[in-house]
Amino acid sequence: MSQLRVGRALAAGVVGTAAITMLMLGAPLMGMPKMPIGEMLGSFLHIGSAAGWVMHVVIGLVLAVIYAGWFAGRLPGGPALKGAIYGFGVFVLAQLVVTPMMGGGVFSGGNMPMIAGSLMGHLVYGALVGAVYGGGAKAGEVARA
Repeated sequence: MSQLRVGRALAAGVVGTAAITMLMLGAPLMGMPKMPIGEMLGSFLHIGSAAGWVMHVVIGLVLAVIYAGWFAGRLPGGPALKGAIYGFGVFVLAQLVVTPMMGGGVFSGGNMPMIAGSLMGHLVYGALVGAVYGGGAKAGEVARA
């Protein structure tokens, strides 16, 4: 049985978070709306935009460890597909819970370019997390990698 590789999960989180961040920052160059999640988190939490971006990174790392510890060993398909499925789940959770909490409405208030950008970003995040992390650990096994 394989074990949860925490170091690899964190590395996967760094890669996935960097990719989704680049997509968010580059969204206007692709004809999509600005997606400044760091500023949004900073404003919502009253911590400033720099701390909001730090929170964005921390969330990306935590989500990658959750993927590695729970979902990688349970989802169907190869590593990138497993990750993309997970990314889709994160997208749905973000659109149903996080976006409304921050004032954007359920499914971004119906703003299709924002929904499309969020979906694209979360699919890329998940696929990269899955690809970098690789095969999944079996339930209950934790190790340092």
